[in-house]
Amino acid sequence: MFYTCAASCSDPAHGHTEGFSLAGGSRAVKAGPAPKARTAPAKAAVKTGAKPKAATTHVVKNRRGQSKVVDIHCHYLNPEVNKKTAHLNAAQYDPTVIFANDLTNQTNALQMKTRAPKLMGVEERLQDMDRMGVDIQAVCPAPYHYFYFTEPQLGAELARDVNHGIAELVAGHPDRFVGLGSVPLQNAELAVRELEYCVKTLGLRGVEICTNVNGMNLTDPRLGLEKFFAKANELGTVIFMHPLGYTQGERLRNHYFNNVIGNPLETTVAVSHLIFDGVVARHPRIKFIAAHGGGFLAHYWARMDHAWKARPDTRTVIKRKPSSYLEKFYFDTITFDPRMLKNLIDRYGADHVLLGTDYPYDMGEEDPLGLIASVKGLPASERRMIEGLNAMKLLKIKA
Repeated sequence: MFYTCAASCSDPAHGHTEGFSLAGGSRAVKAGPAPKARTAPAKAAVKTGAKPKAATTHVVKNRRGQSKVVDIHCHYLNPEVNKKTAHLNAAQYDPTVIFANDLTNQTNALQMKTRAPKLMGVEERLQDMDRMGVDIQAVCPAPYHYFYFTEPQLGAELARDVNHGIAELVAGHPDRFVGLGSVPLQNAELAVRELEYCVKTLGLRGVEICTNVNGMNLTDPRLGLEKFFAKANELGTVIFMHPLGYTQGERLRNHYFNNVIGNPLETTVAVSHLIFDGVVARHPRIKFIAAHGGGFLAHYWARMDHAWKARPDTRTVIKRKPSSYLEKFYFDTITFDPRMLKNLIDRYGADHVLLGTDYPYDMGEEDPLGLIASVKGLPASERRMIEGLNAMKLLKIKA
């Protein structure tokens, strides 16, 4: 992640800049205003309380008449929200910071020198999209802008600010971006309200959620999120599940393990609870997308099926084998190996796999089209589905 060091860090090698913070107390290089883009100018973020125009649909053919390439997994950091929340010191609640050694934090700090403008701006993002062959990004919040740790009303206010910023980005470049919003999952009623606002008012195509809420599973009764999932089911919403490290990561401090291992582990735990606790069965119209190739579960699904057959304690809720519910999920292509990607396609179908890059993070895929093209025996029709047609259908991007 892009958190940097503690507020007290004074190491000149880290390039900390006075007056700007990616997370409260975590200093980072200042990313100035985005240069003028090649299309209509877009504001970096909407001012608090302002209401941006709803996102528009657009023709999804490029200038050569080919289907457009859509990136389902990419992030945007709202600099206005960042400034507004600097005093919260959000890094102190982030498992990827808490369970990281000094070298990891220093590496993340140095990374910000080149990545911050990409994460917060427009011009470099558009240039990188062109270089990578991506026509449209489905932009979602940077993961550390969940703000689940805040008091519910403040969390709802911040989610609204995040969503306005993404809607503004989309409105400025409707030919290049569609948006996924944020909801305050620490309060189910407020999450329902913001979900409806995202979809019905701002025209965002779904929401991004974390894989846990302050260390609690998404199905934890204390959260009462059944009403949120019920509303998402009613709306047929896309829910993009993106982890923020593993919340019990004491053994994952070294070697960047709380990202390398922790992120797919978090997704595995979250998706397993959604399946075994019956959320997927009760709400079949939700379009769940599991980040990073579906975590570990997407590739080791047979073990849970075996357990479901062998043990009564795994059959307390669901009536069918667990993998039958997992097959309803969608997965991005961030697997880093064509054989892994081929297994994902063969197991779940080309219609459930979506191109993703994790832009602009260093753990992302730099050549998404090359990865897909290197899958042996993949028909051209299925390649086009993965490159963009699936995302167009899922996000209701009209052709």
